[in-house]
Amino acid sequence: MPALMPPAARETAELRELRLRARDFVAAQRDAGRFTPTVDTWLSGWDVAFTKALAEQGWLGMTIPAEFGGHGRSFMERFVVTEELLSAGAPVTAHWIADRQVAPTILRYGSDAVKREYLPRITNGDMFFGIGMSEPDSGSDLASVRTRGEKVDGGWRVYGTKLWTSGGHEADAFIALVRTSPVEESAGGAPNRHAGLSQLLVKLRDPGVEIRPVISANGLHHFNEIHLDGVFVADDHVIGEPGDGWKQVTSELSFERSGPERFLSTYRLVEEIAGDDQIDIDEAELGRIVGRLGGLHQMSLSVATALQRGDSADVPAALVKVLGTSLEGDIADVADLALPAGGTDQTSVLTRRAVAQRPGFTLRGGTNEILRGIIARGLGMR
Repeated sequence: MPALMPPAARETAELRELRLRARDFVAAQRDAGRFTPTVDTWLSGWDVAFTKALAEQGWLGMTIPAEFGGHGRSFMERFVVTEELLSAGAPVTAHWIADRQVAPTILRYGSDAVKREYLPRITNGDMFFGIGMSEPDSGSDLASVRTRGEKVDGGWRVYGTKLWTSGGHEADAFIALVRTSPVEESAGGAPNRHAGLSQLLVKLRDPGVEIRPVISANGLHHFNEIHLDGVFVADDHVIGEPGDGWKQVTSELSFERSGPERFLSTYRLVEEIAGDDQIDIDEAELGRIVGRLGGLHQMSLSVATALQRGDSADVPAALVKVLGTSLEGDIADVADLALPAGGTDQTSVLTRRAVAQRPGFTLRGGTNEILRGIIARGLGMR
């Protein structure tokens, strides 16, 4: 049976120093009133001023090479900064998608023109991205893409609809998974839906783009439906080769599924219930939560180590996502059961926010049911 998790690097003295510097920075920003800590801030904490402050520290585009305007630092350095931001409940949504997965995708597959146009702007906190994968009525079946690209002189005209685009109403662009050639039969006669897909960088302010808000049950607006009606995408804005989109997007999902955001979305709530003497919470339950957090920290660090080496980490990333998002929801449930209804204290406010956001934890980035299948197949199970 294949190894479940790749080996993780140890945190060096240099990484520890960086971690403490990030911790001090975030504490200073919080104490100055520049943000209020909350939960799930990588999805619903859009704050351009905070993003610009991080850029000034050199903490955006950390893994982008200097030749493309980045800082040429390691995935491990980015990992410790990210953990400190998330555990503090800092508002990181504005740059999140661009820095987490769009920049690595452009760096690996993008044209030289796209690299030079977008990577420095991501690093400077001047360019914001969404994700253009999911579609209406498709659930987690990413291969059922119906958005199509039609070849025209100098590029493509794109038609279709993308759904659940976080921050799409604020973002400048997204990378859309688009069908650019018809579904073909595989050798066995079955349709090969993974072939003929391409990734196109779509500017969300161009003619032919309509952004429709999707309001959550708690009144928050972070999701959107993006309707594309003939929007033009130039040939040099095709990411990678036409038809290679499926291979590219599955490697991109390792960045989306494995990071600390998959187990730290409700970390602020853990700190609140642990430090609130008025809450009657079982110490053994709290101990289990802390133990699970420690294990997931190590697992996520293992994936970051693999990405630093350039190794494939699809299955370990899926495992982190399944276990991490389950823990995030459990934390919300534990706090909800321990608190009286209708409280106005900080712990109660955070708990209601966590409970409201809870359904999305195990859905976004692929449902946990789908990911369990990926894990089983990756380990050679039947």
